[in-house]
Amino acid sequence: MSTSLLLVDDDRTFSSLAASMLSQEGFRVRVARSLHETRAALAAEAPDLVVLDRRLPDGDGLVFLPELRAQLPATVVLMVTAHGDIESAVEAIRAGARDYLSKPVEIDDLVMRARRAASDLQLEERLRQAESVLEGRHRMAESRSPTMQRTLEMLARIATTPRSPVLLLGETGTGKAVLARHLHALRQKQGAFVQINCAALPDTMMESELFGHERGAFTDAKTARRGLVELASDGLLFLDEVGELPLALQAKLLTFLDRGAFRRLGGTTELTSTARIVAATNKDLDAEVAAGRFREDLLFRLSVFRVEVPPLRERREDVLPLARTLVLELCSELGRRPVPFSAAAEERLLSYAFPGNVRELRNVLERALVLEGGPALELPSLAKGGGTPPPGDPNAFSVSGPPRPLDEVDRLYVRHVLEQLGGRRMEAARALGLSYPTFLRRLEENPPSE
Repeated sequence: MSTSLLLVDDDRTFSSLAASMLSQEGFRVRVARSLHETRAALAAEAPDLVVLDRRLPDGDGLVFLPELRAQLPATVVLMVTAHGDIESAVEAIRAGARDYLSKPVEIDDLVMRARRAASDLQLEERLRQAESVLEGRHRMAESRSPTMQRTLEMLARIATTPRSPVLLLGETGTGKAVLARHLHALRQKQGAFVQINCAALPDTMMESELFGHERGAFTDAKTARRGLVELASDGLLFLDEVGELPLALQAKLLTFLDRGAFRRLGGTTELTSTARIVAATNKDLDAEVAAGRFREDLLFRLSVFRVEVPPLRERREDVLPLARTLVLELCSELGRRPVPFSAAAEERLLSYAFPGNVRELRNVLERALVLEGGPALELPSLAKGGGTPPPGDPNAFSVSGPPRPLDEVDRLYVRHVLEQLGGRRMEAARALGLSYPTFLRRLEENPPSE
């Protein structure tokens, strides 16, 4: 979907030329030449972006700016000020403008800034959509464990401090990202939750990803770009696997934590952000400091609040409630009716150590929902010996050869269940928890071999 733009300028020649160029760039452009026309245009349709001139026939655009921001807080405003009028530019930024241009406005500069604003809007929308999905998939389940309850109580107290850093420590798969999102949710009326895995990007890209870059900062930097620190301003930036940050970038992160200030890659202007930094790692950072791979001063700064996340084996009271919650989420994703646990499955859940913690639990349940076809989940993979079917069991389902895609295994299992039930399709559909049309579609996707 193209970005809608309202161009407010009383210069007919400039506004016509600018509207034509912006339209060629893919913007849906409307033009207003006075504050009266601007109010009418805003009432008819809320634009994504407004380019607002200050000097208009019936008023001052800078005076009108607070009214516009109050009416349409999500709309991005680029303010046009007189040449050299730095005071007005600063006032416009304080009043909520995203950027400003000085007259005489160069069309190329206007197009570039409009493109950058549109790119930021699209990124922010993707972040909102991703956040909505994650909130549904990784909602914080209620805990019965005293250990976990103490952790949650500590996070509730930490939430009252708007910007203090937090360091989440614990084994892999314990749900540190879920706790970071929970901390963010405890504070109302704040900015976005932004997450980055520090181990997932090469060192050469990390600085640009975190702090942004200016146009020309490197070969492919054709436009300026805001970093995650800016996008998370007034919100929370979650640095997963923070122990993987290169040393050079650790120094820049320390500067940001100390002063809230940073520079984009290739930039000279010092910018600020009020993002709270929450970092997580399963590494022993004290050992990393001793080995010279992590800065001691950064560890001290990140550890204003140091939160130990207990492994799942230390909060056995949470295993069954958490498993039931995860099954409901997974069934929703797979389009299936909820499936209960058998008594044997519950015993297996309670006796299994879960070295992979919550992540392993989720994987076990997802696999069981796909591969098991009974009315209740049995979870044989958690039994002693890894749940390998007994030798010679005619009802065993196995897939030989190299690992296969999950949807292919799913189709093979549908065929297996149908064969076990003597070709009775309605019974097979019921055993698999599928509607009959869905079952038939699965068979058509996997026709019998000749």
